[in-house]
Amino acid sequence: MGPHPAVAAIRLAVRRVLNDILAEHGRTPGRLTPDERSSSPLVVVACSGGADSMALASALAFEAPRAGLRAGGVTVDHGLQTGSDLRAAEVASRLRELGLDPVESVAVTVGRDGGPEAAARDARYAALDAAAERHRAAAVLLGHTRDDQAETVLLGLARGSGIRSLSGMAAVSGADGRYRRPFLQLDRQTARKACMVQSLPVWDDPHNTDPAYTRSRLRHEGLPALEKALGKGVVEALARTAQLSRDDADALDAWAGKVAAGVRDDDGRLECAALHDLPPAVRRRVLRRAAIEAGAPAGSLFARHIEEVDRLITGWRGQGAINLPGRVVARRQGGRLVIRQG
Repeated sequence: MGPHPAVAAIRLAVRRVLNDILAEHGRTPGRLTPDERSSSPLVVVACSGGADSMALASALAFEAPRAGLRAGGVTVDHGLQTGSDLRAAEVASRLRELGLDPVESVAVTVGRDGGPEAAARDARYAALDAAAERHRAAAVLLGHTRDDQAETVLLGLARGSGIRSLSGMAAVSGADGRYRRPFLQLDRQTARKACMVQSLPVWDDPHNTDPAYTRSRLRHEGLPALEKALGKGVVEALARTAQLSRDDADALDAWAGKVAAGVRDDDGRLECAALHDLPPAVRRRVLRRAAIEAGAPAGSLFARHIEEVDRLITGWRGQGAINLPGRVVARRQGGRLVIRQG
């Protein structure tokens, strides 16, 4: 008798990602001999103790040895709740019980930039990046589900940040494709069911139901209201929108990358006439890229910033310089656009 359908689904999703990692390292699936173990690539799961990440950790522990990969785990203590250090230690213990090695619990200090949710996310990813470097991990698996993807698309829509925000989370992201999200095609209930049938203890973070947090309100009020008004299938439709938007955004980014050098003069300044002739979607990508290269933080650079810079090209009436995040300034000088820190 095979595993429960929910368990089979999460294992299959993880197996596909592990096979991709093996192919990238020029390896084929197969169990390791003791001599081969130390040289095998390490795959780490980021685990909060919630249903999604516990299901992912369990599937990784099962699939990695069969694929010929080592498997470890990292849990991040954000320090935002009383007893969070004990909770992190408990999660680390569960990961070791699953057979993961190495396992690490990392405490972080959450700042305030961008609001509590963004600050916690920034601290978490910084900790995961550092842990991946320490352990020389080939990849870090994240437990984001189709439901998380739908929420991300709606948040992007609400911000009005353009097609890239609507593309949601990528299956592969980060430096050198470090982060992998095997569950983007699976719903949250499948992960929770997999934990239940395997008797895996699950911790439900109270922040996930706290209406003070935007994503929590969207999860418990916004999406249910949409499904009530529009019928079932909203989550699946939003996830499809994410993939379609990502394909379009990738194509436009590639186009912008090809033309970026051709719209600069010999001194590297952007030529306004050449920019004006580009399609708006491509031109704005060139401007965004130029702003980031000048020192503007990508995470703080929003569509409204780029629209203001774009008006220096399309609606020039002698207006002054545009201040961008990171102390970057964009100004028009004659027929040239200069973007630099100042």
